Amino acid sequence: MPALADVPALPKPLTMDDFMVVDAQKAELGRLLFYDKILSGNRNISCGTCHHPAFGTSDGLSLGLGEGGLGLGPERVSGSGADKIVKRVPRNAPALWNLGAKSISVLMHDGRISANPIYGNGFNTPAEEWLPDGLETVLAAQALFPMTSSIEMAGNVGENEVIGATRDRIDAAWPIIAKRVRTIPAYGDGFVAAFSEIEKAEDVSITQIADALAHFMVQDFTSLDSPFDAFLRGDEAALTPQQMNGMELFFGDAGCSGCHAGPLLTDQQFHALGLPAFGPGRTRKFDPYARDVGRMGETDDLNDAYRFRTPMLRNVALTGPYGHNGAYPTLERMIRHHMAPEAARHAWAPDDLTLPNVSWLSDIDFVIQQDQIEMSRQARALDIKIALRSDSDIAALVAFLESLTGAAANAENSRIPEQVPSGLKVDR
Repeated sequence: MPALADVPALPKPLTMDDFMVVDAQKAELGRLLFYDKILSGNRNISCGTCHHPAFGTSDGLSLGLGEGGLGLGPERVSGSGADKIVKRVPRNAPALWNLGAKSISVLMHDGRISANPIYGNGFNTPAEEWLPDGLETVLAAQALFPMTSSIEMAGNVGENEVIGATRDRIDAAWPIIAKRVRTIPAYGDGFVAAFSEIEKAEDVSITQIADALAHFMVQDFTSLDSPFDAFLRGDEAALTPQQMNGMELFFGDAGCSGCHAGPLLTDQQFHALGLPAFGPGRTRKFDPYARDVGRMGETDDLNDAYRFRTPMLRNVALTGPYGHNGAYPTLERMIRHHMAPEAARHAWAPDDLTLPNVSWLSDIDFVIQQDQIEMSRQARALDIKIALRSDSDIAALVAFLESLTGAAANAENSRIPEQVPSGLKVDR
C-alpha cells in the first residue's frame, strides 16, 4: 500500500488560511438571505432551493427547474398555468464547496464571472461596467446573477418589477431587491450592526447583500474535514487500502490530476469532455437551436468551443448527477466517460438523467441530437486522453473520490433557518 511520501504530486493540505476571512455576523445575515425567497422576482425561490445541503449544495437534478417550480431536488415539479416552467435551467447546478478560496479567480461552468480589472470594478461579468462597486470577492459577484436570470430567480417578463428592470438594464434590478430587503426591520437593523459602512438601513445596497451571502457560503460550505484531508495532514490511516490505491492512480498513472490539480483539485481551466448533449443549452443570441458551446459563449473564441471549467471535487460523492449538464448519474459512469468518451456517448440514454418530466419542454430536451453536424463537432472537441483502466482500478478511483467527502457535509451540518425575516416559506 502506498505511503504519503510515495504518491507523486500530492497537493499541500488546505487550511483556513487559504480562504477569505469570515465575519460571523455577516455570515448569519447571509444565511437568512440564502434561504429567503425575498431575493427572487416572484418571491417563490431562494438560493437554497437549488443549492441545498440535502443534495450536497446542488439540487440532485441533471438540469434544474428554477423559477416556477415547486418542491426540492428530484421531487421538484413545475407549477401550473401562468406559473409553469418555461425553460429548464440549462446547466447543472454547481456545488458551493470551497468557493471562498483566495486562489479562485473564475466561476461558473463557462467562466463568465472572473476577477479582472477590465471594467474598473474588479470583475469581468455579464454586467460589464454596470456591476456594483465595492464587492469583496468573485464569489460575491457571482451571487448577484441568479437574481437577474428569468429562469433561475427573476421570473418572466410581465410578472414582477425585478425582471422588468433587468430587461431595461441589468443593474436596474438590484436596487429593487436591495430596497425589499432593507425595508424589513430585522434585515435593516442586521446590516447596520454587521457592516461598519452602514449607518442606517437606507444605506444598504446590493453590494452588502452579495457580500453577506458570500460570507455565509464560505462559513458553512468550506470543507477541509474529509479522510483525504486528514491523510494530507499526516494521518496515513485515514484512507482505506482501496482509497489509497485510487489516490495513487488519481495523482499518478490515471492522469486525473492533470486537470484536477492543486489543493482545490482544479486547474481553473476549461476542457472539452464530449459529454452527451441534451437540454436547452446556454446558447448565444444568434444560435439557431438548443446547443451549449461552453466557454466560447463567454469569449467568442472558436478555440473555446465546448470547453467547460474543471470542477473542484470536495464532497463530489454528494453532488451528482455529474457533468456540466448532469449527464451521468454516478461517479463510475463519469470516470468511464473520461476513459472512452465515444463509447460512453453511444451507450448513454435519456434514462440516465434525473430530469423531472415537463411535457411541454420534451420537444426541446433532445432536439440537439437530431443535428448530426453539431453532434460531430461536439464529438471531435476532446481534450481528454486517459487510458482505459481495469474495473478494479475504476472502483479504486471511485473509492478515492468518496474519500473527499467531509464529515460536516455528509452530516448536513449547515443549519437551515426555521423562518426568515420576510415571513416567506423556507424550502427545507
